[in-house]
This record gives sequence, structure tokens and C-alpha cells, in this order.
Amino acid sequence: MSNAKLKWLYEIDNINWDELSHLYKIAPLGDKKAENLKIVFTNSRYRCFVYDETKIIGVGRALADGIDASYICDIAIHPEYQGQGIGKAIVSKLVEFSQGHNKIVLYANVGKEPFYAKLGFAKMNTAMAIFKNQEQALEVGLVGEMEK
Repeated sequence: MSNAKLKWLYEIDNINWDELSHLYKIAPLGDKKAENLKIVFTNSRYRCFVYDETKIIGVGRALADGIDASYICDIAIHPEYQGQGIGKAIVSKLVEFSQGHNKIVLYANVGKEPFYAKLGFAKMNTAMAIFKNQEQALEVGLVGEMEK
């Protein structure tokens, strides 16, 4: 499939949230409910939706405040389209949209750090997080043991 034939959209009008939920499931990036995706994408300053004709095959978003920080997240590519540079193109577009912010932050799934390093992201030494499911975040390696 030639990437030249892909259609890029940046607004949430006419998004099929159930189809988007399915994309996250098969990517595989977990079970993200359609109604929750609608909320997070609506509240995101920047978003990219990539289609092959009518099928959504790639997505990403960035929460941004307009000056200080832009946080790129939820990059997902349909398994049949992975390895074709679509994820790289989505991240690059979100970085482009985020230019002018003091920092552009992204947290990667374990093992994906080299992919994002090639796109200019450096590993942070001081990033910290509180996850809703802290135990699961520890199990998959997103966080280390908490210091006492």
C-alpha cells in the first residue's frame, strides 16, 4: 500500500469511535472504550487520524497547553500497516504541531524506546508518574519499585 493514497484528518468530526476502539485493541494497545476515546481526543489540542479509503489505520494525539508542554500519546497503527513508516509520520506531524512548546514529552511502551529515540526523543532521568493501576504499570515495566 502506497502511503501517498492515505488520507490524513486532524479534526474529530465524523470519527467512528467504535472503530477507533477496535484499532487500539488490535494494535495491540489495550481495551480503550469508545466513549473514553471521544473524551480524550476531544480534549486533545492536536490529533491525527490516518485512513486507507474508509478504514482507520493509524492514530495519535497530543495534549498541549500552547506554551509550556505538549504530551504525545496514544499512537496506534493497524497491524497490517505497521512497519511502513505511518507511526513515524504521525509522531512527526504531532511534533510539528507542537513546535514552540518548551518541551514535547512522550512516554513509550517498554521496548519501543529505540523507535522514539530515532525521532529525536531523549530518555528523561527525572520523569515520574502515578498510574491508576500502579501494580500493572510496575508489572509491564513502566515504573520501578517506589522508594521508601
